[in-house]
Amino acid sequence: MGEEKAKIDSLSLFHDGQPTGLVGIARLASHAEVADTGHLTEYRAIQVRSILNKSVSKRGLPFGRSINPYRGCEFGCRYCYARYTHEFMELRDPELFERLIFVKQNAAWLLRQELRKLRRGEDIAMGTATDPYQPIERRMQVTRSLLQVMAECRGLRLGIVTKSTLILRDLDLLKKFAARNYLSIHLSITTPDTKLARILEPRAPRTDLRFATVSELRKAGLRTGILCCPIMPGINDTPAAFDAMAKRASEAQASFLAANPLFLKPCSKGTFLEFVRQYFPALEATYEKRYADDAFASKAYQKRIADLLAAAVKKYGLGRRRGESPPASEMYPADTGPVQQSLWPELAKIPQPAQMDAVKRKFSA
Repeated sequence: MGEEKAKIDSLSLFHDGQPTGLVGIARLASHAEVADTGHLTEYRAIQVRSILNKSVSKRGLPFGRSINPYRGCEFGCRYCYARYTHEFMELRDPELFERLIFVKQNAAWLLRQELRKLRRGEDIAMGTATDPYQPIERRMQVTRSLLQVMAECRGLRLGIVTKSTLILRDLDLLKKFAARNYLSIHLSITTPDTKLARILEPRAPRTDLRFATVSELRKAGLRTGILCCPIMPGINDTPAAFDAMAKRASEAQASFLAANPLFLKPCSKGTFLEFVRQYFPALEATYEKRYADDAFASKAYQKRIADLLAAAVKKYGLGRRRGESPPASEMYPADTGPVQQSLWPELAKIPQPAQMDAVKRKFSA
């Protein structure tokens, strides 16, 4: 790709047409070619070296590996903690996370190679830092190409997190995957209040459509629950709010309901506090005090939220449903080679092997 095509002057990655000492993912981003634009959004193709990332977090996450088909997310959630991921590319304006989306190239090919090195018993989470079913997925189908690879495997453990109804497009692959692997789908629904959701998550699908999506996935026999995250002091943390959410989750036949308090990384703190100042000015001082020295809510507040959640879950009989299939015991990487759709046909593609040797591994249940 020519340097004249790779300049991103508006993002200050280059000076006078020359790289400014960038390395790693920042250098790859600086060479990502503009491919298309949407409403206030720009898309760039990025050639990454890995698709299956090792996850390290102070939050004690239950998975060791994560997959994010895109970098950046169009939904524009005010509380999004993942804005920091653009900082790795030297893109430090928080708004760029939702305005500049990077589409990972050759993702399915990379995944097939990396599954061979997967450690036994590791859980994979898809959508930890960016929604795998955000609007550009309709055209690019990166997420679908990854599911095509995993649907031919056995013994994988996969959790998907999304706010999008687009996941229903892939019912065929999800059911195929779940027949031989462990699958848990998480629909992120912060509140059943449509007006509140619209200002919190301005470009995400309506909450009623997300509840309907949970219902459809459950009818298809897939383990699907609701993540009511984040819980925000004074906004959606009342007993009535928990009851309303649990009631809707029960009506949708959700497999489970989970919730966690808001945590504010420096990258997202300014964006969220500006939202509070605009829509909940009476709470501004409270948030400034709560999150002055720590990104996480206090232990006492965490316990209160856990107690409210437990009461709501018990009242509506939510939790792990009987009859869910346990993880399969073996994994076979796929022999087929799905290729994601491309808006950049001129880009050279990594050759895909005609046939891959099957690799058999034992996983603990």
